[in-house]
Order: sequence, then structure tokens, then C-alpha cells
Amino acid sequence: MSYLLIIVGFVVLTLGADWLVDGASTIARRLKVSDLMIGLTVVAFGTSMPELVVNLVAAVEGNNEIALTNILGSNSINIFIILGLSALVCPLTSQQSLRRFELPLSVLAGVFVLLLGTDFFTGNTPTGLRRPDGLLLLAVFLLFMFQTIRTGIKTGNQEENGPDKTEKNIWLALLLVIVGLAGLVAGGELIVKNAVKIARAWGVSDAVIGVTVVALGTSLPELATSVMAAFRKNVDLAIGNVVGSNIFNVFFVLGVSSVIRPLDAYPNLLTDSVMAFLGSFLVFLCVQGRKHRVERWQGVLLLSLYGIYLWLLIRGIAQ
Repeated sequence: MSYLLIIVGFVVLTLGADWLVDGASTIARRLKVSDLMIGLTVVAFGTSMPELVVNLVAAVEGNNEIALTNILGSNSINIFIILGLSALVCPLTSQQSLRRFELPLSVLAGVFVLLLGTDFFTGNTPTGLRRPDGLLLLAVFLLFMFQTIRTGIKTGNQEENGPDKTEKNIWLALLLVIVGLAGLVAGGELIVKNAVKIARAWGVSDAVIGVTVVALGTSLPELATSVMAAFRKNVDLAIGNVVGSNIFNVFFVLGVSSVIRPLDAYPNLLTDSVMAFLGSFLVFLCVQGRKHRVERWQGVLLLSLYGIYLWLLIRGIAQ
């Protein structure tokens, strides 16, 4: 039954992603704002709801290890797996605003966790994230929202003609977004719960499940949305969803979580933080090339690096 429910979950997840991308793209065109802005805000925040819910519950219950590993693991998967797969489907060309602001901020998110949570740059014993750290993260998140909305309005679609008469009604598009998000959450939950059951039946430890299945499970909405957007050649939505989600995860989700309850360091925090930082930094380097895009071979590189990291991680846990 668990195997059957996983298949059902993937069907629901795929349909939800299709509806979400369709509805979000329609809203962008009807409101004459860019697909990138929609991807960085509405879609990114919507697909990050699983991370937010998991972290709020973990913070309230005092399970800081889940709160931290969920975000760092999800951010690594977002870059190495999701952008890697999306680039294989279609090379991801970046807009100038993304290269100048959002991608550097995504890299900075990794630096913040390294600086505040692990004391990587000072060499002191890792302390985790305290309440003042959370307030600082939330302040940066507000700056991101202000700048993204201002840029989106300024660089949105500038067609002089009215909306295409064949375009969907904006209320129908909004309904597609809501139903699509619900489908992503429901499909992701089906997949995660039943994958955990199967993994435990195979004798896989909870530690391995936490750093693989749970982190991947909360990233399934981003995975389905970005890959579907890449298939539709909507690269702005594909890359904007991932970058926006990473920013949202660190500056908002970790910010709120650490304000609710300080998040103490755990043994593998430094390694996980470096991996999350490295992913954003590599994508930033990729888009600095002449074509300003993530090429297919770079997608293969991202996937390969994550495979090596996962192998080393599981090997370390096994030992």
C-alpha cells in the first residue's frame, strides 16, 4: 500500500505543480509583473510552506536539530538537485536583477548561517542561532521583500496592449495557484510519510531518514514546480522559485524559528552549512559567464556534487 500511495503522491504533486505554474504565469502576465517576481515571492513562499510548518512545530517542541537540518538540507537540495535537474531540462538564463541582488542575497544567507550559527569565521565553538540572530535575519528578509517588489514593478512586463483575450481570468488563475499549492502539500505529505515507512521497514536509521527523506520531502514542491516550469521554458519561474525559496527559508523560516526558541548547534551543523553556502555560490559563479545561465553540464556537476556529499554523509552516519 505504501508503494501505491507514493505513486498517488507523485501524480498529485505533478498536477499541483502544473496548475501552480500555469496560474502563477497567468497572474504575472495579467498584472504586468515579471515571472521572476512571481517566482521569487508568491511561488517561492508557497512551495516553502512545508519547511515553515515543520520548523514552527520543531521550534515550539524544542527540537532544534530538525529545525536546522530541515532548512540547511532543503536549501542544499534546492540548488544541487532541483536547479541541477531543471538545468538538464532547459538551460536556465538569469535576469540582471537576479544576478545583482537575489543570487548574492542567497549566497549571503549561507554566510549568515556560517557566521551566526557555526562561528566558522572566528573558530569558536558553534553556538547555533539565538533570538538576536533571528531578529537580524527577519530584518534582512524585510529588505529583500521591499527590493524585490520595487524591482518587479519597475521591470515588469511593459506591453502597451491589454491582456490577451485568450488569457485565463485572473480569479481562475488565482484558484489554480491555491489548488496547485494544496496539491503540492498533499502530494509531498503522501510521499514523505510512506517513504519513511518503507525506509524503516528496510532497517534504515532515523538519522539517515532525517537528512534525506524529510529534507527532500519538504523540497518536493520546489522540485515539481521548477522542473515543470523548465519543461514549459519558463526559466524565470524555475530559477526564481529556488532562489526565493532559499532566501525565504533562511531569513524568514530560520528567523522566526530562532525567535520562538534559540536553536542550538548540532554535530554536523558546520558541514551542512558549508554545503548550503557552496550551492548558492556555485550558481552565482555559473551565471557570471557570457550567457549568464546555468548550462546543462553545470546541472550535471551540481547533481554529482550532491551525490558525493550524500554518500559521504551516509557513510559517516553508518560508521
